[in-house]
Amino acid sequence: MRILQLNPAFYPATSYGGTITASYNLTKALARRGHDVTVFTSDTIDERTRQKGRYIEHEGLKIHYFKNLSNTLAWHRFFFYPGLILALKNQIQSFDVVHLHDTRNFQNIVAVHYAKKYGIPYFVQPHGSLPRIIEKKNLKKLYDVLWGNDILKYASKVIAVSETEVEQFRQAGIPQSKIAVVPNGVDDISLTDLPIPGKFREQQSITEKHIILYVGRIHKRKGIDFLIRAYKLFLQTWTGEDVILIIGGPDDGYRSILETLVEQLGVADKVRFIGFIPSLVTAYQDADVLVYPSTYEIFGLVPFEALLCGTPAIVTDDCGCGEIIKNARCGHLVHYGDEAGLSEVLRYVLTHPEENKEMVESGRRYIEEYLVWDSVVKQMEKTYERTNTQE
Repeated sequence: MRILQLNPAFYPATSYGGTITASYNLTKALARRGHDVTVFTSDTIDERTRQKGRYIEHEGLKIHYFKNLSNTLAWHRFFFYPGLILALKNQIQSFDVVHLHDTRNFQNIVAVHYAKKYGIPYFVQPHGSLPRIIEKKNLKKLYDVLWGNDILKYASKVIAVSETEVEQFRQAGIPQSKIAVVPNGVDDISLTDLPIPGKFREQQSITEKHIILYVGRIHKRKGIDFLIRAYKLFLQTWTGEDVILIIGGPDDGYRSILETLVEQLGVADKVRFIGFIPSLVTAYQDADVLVYPSTYEIFGLVPFEALLCGTPAIVTDDCGCGEIIKNARCGHLVHYGDEAGLSEVLRYVLTHPEENKEMVESGRRYIEEYLVWDSVVKQMEKTYERTNTQE
C-alpha cells in the first residue's frame, strides 16, 4: 500500500510533544510491514533539528521537509509551508491513502482539497487536539467554521486512540460510524536491556531515598500544579525516609508559574525541575513511582513506558491511559483535583513494594499483548483496508 502521512512537525523535531513521537513510530512500523510510506512535513522551528526544506530517506521512510514561512512569527504553530500545495497537486493521486495528523493547520486544508478532488481516501487523527479548550478558543472556532467541520465530515475515518477521545468526537458531532479506535503504540522495553540502576540518581546528584517522578511537557493542562499541591499534603504527614519530587520535560510556558507555586507552598527544597531528560529509561528505573496527573489527555505513553521499566504508575481517571490502567489492573487511579486522594495514594505506593511488583507485571503482560507497535500497526492497516474495500 502507498501511504502518505502528513504532520506539521516530524522527526527529528523535539519540541511538539507526543504527536510527533506517535506518528513517527507509526510510520516506521508501517514501513517495516512492507508499505511504501511517504511523509510530508514542515522544516519545523527548532533550530537544532531544522531540515531546511529538504528530502531524506530514513528508516524506510521518504520524508519531504517543506520550508515553513511562519518559523519566525508568533503564529508559527499554524505551520504555513506553501511548497506543500504543488507537491500535493502533483503527487496525491499516486497514493492509496492519506493520513493527516493533528487537526487545525494549513496542511489539512490543502490535503483535503486535493484528496476530495481526486477521490483519495483520507484519515484524520487529532491526537487530542479536537476539543476547543484551554487556549485560542475563538481562533479554533473560526478554523472549524471555515475548514475544520468539512475536513472531518468528508474523512473516511477519524481515528481516536482511546474511549476518552471517542467521547470527545461524539461531543463534536462525529457519528460513531466514522470513528475508528487505534491506540498509540509503545516501544517494547526488555528488562534485560535496562541499564544498571543508579545512573539517573548519579547524573542528577539525587541523594534522597525515594523519587516521585513526573515526565512530560510543562504545560498547565498536564496537572503538575495538582501534583505539587498533593505532594505538599503528602509531606505534611510523611514520616518515612527522604523523598523528592522530580519534574522533567520541556517548558511549554508554565514552568515559572509552577516554580512560584513551589516557593509559595514552602517545598522548594523537596521539588526539582530538571528540564529535558535525555534517557527516560534511566529516570523510570530509578524512580519509586511515576505520576501522570493530566486532564483532557486522550492517551499518554509515559505510564506504560514506566511500567515496562518496572516502575509503578499513578494516573488520573479522566485520561485515556487511565481507562487502560483500570482494565489491565496495573496501576493506581486518582480523580483529577483530588489532592488528598493523590497524597494518600503516594503514601500507599511508597509503603507497599510487593503490590507494586504485581501491578507492574500485570502491566507488562498487557502492554506486550496489546500496545506494542507490532500489534498496533496491524490495527491501523485494517482501518485503511476496510475503508478502501468499502469504497
